Amino acid sequence: MAITAAMVKELRDATGAGMMDAKKALTETGGNMDEAVDWLRTKGLAKAAKKSGRTAAEGLVAVHVNGGNGVAVEVNSETDFVAKNAEFQEMVGKIAYAAEGVADVDALLAADLGGKNVADTLTDKIATIGENMSVRRMSKLSGDTVVSYVHNAATSGMGKIGVLVALSGGDEAIGKQIAMHIAAVNPAALSEADMDPAVVEKEKQVQMDIARESGKPEQVIEKMIVGRMKKFVAESTLLNQQFVVNPDLTVEAAAKEAGATITGFVRLEVGEGIVVEKEDFAAEVAKAAQG
Repeated sequence: MAITAAMVKELRDATGAGMMDAKKALTETGGNMDEAVDWLRTKGLAKAAKKSGRTAAEGLVAVHVNGGNGVAVEVNSETDFVAKNAEFQEMVGKIAYAAEGVADVDALLAADLGGKNVADTLTDKIATIGENMSVRRMSKLSGDTVVSYVHNAATSGMGKIGVLVALSGGDEAIGKQIAMHIAAVNPAALSEADMDPAVVEKEKQVQMDIARESGKPEQVIEKMIVGRMKKFVAESTLLNQQFVVNPDLTVEAAAKEAGATITGFVRLEVGEGIVVEKEDFAAEVAKAAQG
């Protein structure tokens, strides 16, 4: 597979590695971006273990809570300009309310929104505003108490990041602090038991490869991996993370001090996981000149 300059740039942006190291990583892995990131980590050449959080899609996440039930919905637009449009925001708010009574995005698109379903409402809004829009995803959460938080709010109840946290015991104050922590730190799961086994195993293999590069004996490596994986789990799971409000406590311990048990959470960020290919500006101009 031919390794292009664009691929090298993407890998450099994602890892902070040098140009030649990025090119070699892609060559060694046949152009597979994820494997190239792991290759760089194994060689100690990646300055960042995770891909940068660039998100190309725009829009809003809206949250709605009714008693012990909460819902978060992401509605995308092409530009941030539309996300700031009052007409678009009003539609997103209505969609979030409609999501309370459905189970998934397909059902939401078919849900009534004042005499017209959500899908048709989107079609009409696309024609009016002139940008493509979509309901990308939704998540629901239930508990004794559900608290919501919106980071970088565009208007009440919607913004770039929407969080729901479910508690047993405690009060809204601790719920809000925990929700703000989730927005800032973005935990992968509630606890170790909730983590994706494939993600854990992949990290373990990467850490073993890194350790073996040091040339240490296998029995030493095994002990190293135990500690590294314990740290990985602590940094990835909400209950074990250091609480941003008080780093001397884990989030679980802080909740316990407030008489609360965290039973679940939802975090949606606009454009998360979406990559939009950007054409090289010079190539774009050349293409335009060719008619």
